[in-house]
Amino acid sequence: MDIVVLCGGLSTERDVSLKSGAMIARALRENGHRAVLIDSFFGYTGTYTDPREIFEKPVDGSAAEIAADVPDLEAVKASRAQKNDARVGDNLIEVCRAADLVFLGLHGADGEDGRLQAMFDIAGIPYTGSGHLASALAMDKETAKRLMAAAGVRVAEGVNVTRANAHAPAPFLPCVVKPRSGGSSVGTSIAHSEQEYADALALGFAYSDELLVERYIKGREIDVGVLAGEALPPIEIKPKSGFFDYENKYQDGATDEICPIPGLPAGWDEALREAALKVWEALGLEVYARMDFIVDAEDRVWCLEANTLPGMTPASLLPKEARVAGIGYNELCEKIIEESLRRFS
Repeated sequence: MDIVVLCGGLSTERDVSLKSGAMIARALRENGHRAVLIDSFFGYTGTYTDPREIFEKPVDGSAAEIAADVPDLEAVKASRAQKNDARVGDNLIEVCRAADLVFLGLHGADGEDGRLQAMFDIAGIPYTGSGHLASALAMDKETAKRLMAAAGVRVAEGVNVTRANAHAPAPFLPCVVKPRSGGSSVGTSIAHSEQEYADALALGFAYSDELLVERYIKGREIDVGVLAGEALPPIEIKPKSGFFDYENKYQDGATDEICPIPGLPAGWDEALREAALKVWEALGLEVYARMDFIVDAEDRVWCLEANTLPGMTPASLLPKEARVAGIGYNELCEKIIEESLRRFS
């Protein structure tokens, strides 16, 4: 198949996406597909007479290591030759129309929030993962929480905070402050005092005009991936310092990620997988996703959020879970393709 692998974009998760995309493109080439890797913000920067020609060209399956800091998106914007306000390259629709499928290796804004999916739906371009509505619902953490709670999934108490009401005291302490829409814990903090809460708001507002402040739930952080409607083995996350923030997510050796989880208390595996599938159904997710949970001291399962385009880097959780289920990385990519194509058949 001729496949465009989209990565990069204008998200705070841009560097993670570049790594995911490079790995996906390399795996697809190894699987016999004619895959081409394209940064959605820049579009295809080479030349062609017919866009189908690009699938004949070699693909660079390498990518730089993910930096500890969030990428400078203003510098990315300044480096594009096309000086306009578009968040995608001028030729993106044309080159994607030439493909049999677009594999979305994007994370965060534009790629994971449903806008790109909606554009492809209108253009009649098949793509991997959930549709535009489910993607948008999952990305909006407050809306997603309401749907999850209605489905019987336990979620943390929380309130929305905007710049207009940011002067009020913390609604509860300790609390977690995070952008209402976003990923990879960018702009997220845990506050234990009013001063820490003020600092957390300042950080969060650097990335979003609307924040979600939730009561902090102490417990073990465990994620569960879902592939084609089947829950994968749970994976436990243990940062060596602090919490599972952007740096701890992507810097080698910063976090222990354990799968299978030894000595998992009785009933936890079933409860976690059941909760993941409830979230899957509540949000209308398709193909694959990953749900983040906390299990507290009373064995209660709390859902933090759902990720509709989970990372596909060497450090990412979903490929590790799939491996334990007997699904290697290249096979995982094929399963994502197969399930995605069912949506458009």
